[in-house]
Amino acid sequence: MTESDQPPPSPGSSGAGTLSPEAGEIAAGYAFPGPALDLGALLWDGQCFPQARIRIPLGMLNRHGLVAGATGTGKTKTLQLIAEQLSANGVPVFLADIKGDVSGISAPGQGEEKTTARAGQVGQQWQAAGFPCEFYALGGIGHGIPVRATVTDFGPVLLSKVLELNQTQEQSLGLIFHYADTKGLELVDLKDLRAVVAFLVSDTGKPELKGIGGLSTATAGVILRAITAFEQQGAGDFFGEPEYDTGELLRTAPDGRGLVSVLELPAVQDKPQLFSTFLMWLLADLYGGLPEVGDLDRPKLVFFFDEAHLLFSGASKAFLESITQTVRLIRSKGVGVFFVTQTPKDVPGDVLAQLGNRVQHALRAFTPDDEKALKATVRTFPKSAYDLEEVLTSLGTGEAVVTVLSETGVPTPVAATRLRAPQSLMGPVDAAALDTAVKSSVLYARYAQAVDRESAYEKLTAEQQAAEAAALRAAQEAEAAKEAAREAHAPRAARDESLVGQVMGSGLFKSLARSVGTQLGREISRSLFGTSSRRRR
Repeated sequence: MTESDQPPPSPGSSGAGTLSPEAGEIAAGYAFPGPALDLGALLWDGQCFPQARIRIPLGMLNRHGLVAGATGTGKTKTLQLIAEQLSANGVPVFLADIKGDVSGISAPGQGEEKTTARAGQVGQQWQAAGFPCEFYALGGIGHGIPVRATVTDFGPVLLSKVLELNQTQEQSLGLIFHYADTKGLELVDLKDLRAVVAFLVSDTGKPELKGIGGLSTATAGVILRAITAFEQQGAGDFFGEPEYDTGELLRTAPDGRGLVSVLELPAVQDKPQLFSTFLMWLLADLYGGLPEVGDLDRPKLVFFFDEAHLLFSGASKAFLESITQTVRLIRSKGVGVFFVTQTPKDVPGDVLAQLGNRVQHALRAFTPDDEKALKATVRTFPKSAYDLEEVLTSLGTGEAVVTVLSETGVPTPVAATRLRAPQSLMGPVDAAALDTAVKSSVLYARYAQAVDRESAYEKLTAEQQAAEAAALRAAQEAEAAKEAAREAHAPRAARDESLVGQVMGSGLFKSLARSVGTQLGREISRSLFGTSSRRRR
């Protein structure tokens, strides 16, 4: 039995002092009989009461949640604390490590003075412990097993978000995906997508979309430029094969603890829209592959979106609808989603309404905008015995206002809480240790090496080359027939026309001259004139 499985002491038991009636009522709201995660101890009237434990029922973690607060208030440590206890209870966890400081969850913590002091304040029996981890990296950029997706599986809605396309361009991209799918043109990587776009605005490809709306040259140009800019940011590495199987996130360790999958993102933290949208792909792919299970005694997986405001910034209506639907429906598939951000207003209202568990760290009110955000945050909480505006601006680091769903799905009373200390290392592990962990994983051999198989680019290139070769043969045959006809009717003197004059005046030469920009044209010109290629330095 884990520590969080132990029954909580009664709200009136000894500790920092006797609970007032108001505090006792709050504490009673968290005295769940079933398994639960311990967040910390109740704060009331300036005192911490270790006997009043603030907890989240394990079975309610698939009702989603929000961890919010100003920079430096302890959001990441709260994330780490929840992830540790989920793993200890056999629940797999996914964490996005934006700043590179979550990898420490794989190593035992250090019993520093602050840690032991915090443990004593909240009645925690602290013991250093590391947890089983897999480390991933988008496309292999940075330390981690490469995570890749095909362009087809990523889809036009998510890709439009990353490419920052407007609604019209997004619809055109959807049309391009539809065409590629119906014609069996696999969109594996970005060069496949670029090849299909270029084909559909060529003389040969334009008729293909006339019956379903067509693709304007201007819109195609915007999409192609966006793809090029995207690739220049290094995004080409994220699309390809072997595609990552998101089912790997549901594994447990041999000892029964949930596996903590850490996506290392420091190497791409200057591309926020990319990694936030890629996280959404992981979640959407999970949703598509999991069966309906209803309410379980514990979730199959809990997924943490750190820096969640980046996911919603500049999002199109279609993208927001996709997120809202996924969050609403994935609960029934046993997956919980926690968004980690600065204020609740960073999350759209329709999504926020789905988040049943709330851990709100301190907010600052230095400016009128801060004051407005504070008031808006207070309005998102149930009625409380606290003056929440005052409490939220006076909380210390590692303290938060909490409300969760009880085992019956009813919101618990709002509780100011001093949070427990994580048992794992609160900081990054050594780079060498991280690299060793990555390369010793059974998944490394499966995903490390990229594969470039025949797909849309190769198929369209082969078709284009075949068409050019057929056109050239037809031109040669036609020219030969014309030449034969001229020779049959011309006087003998005309037949002695110099070979150079015949060649220079022929339609074949003119055709070749027009294609001199292509490799094929250059090679044929060299064969006619005996020139050799020169390498330019």
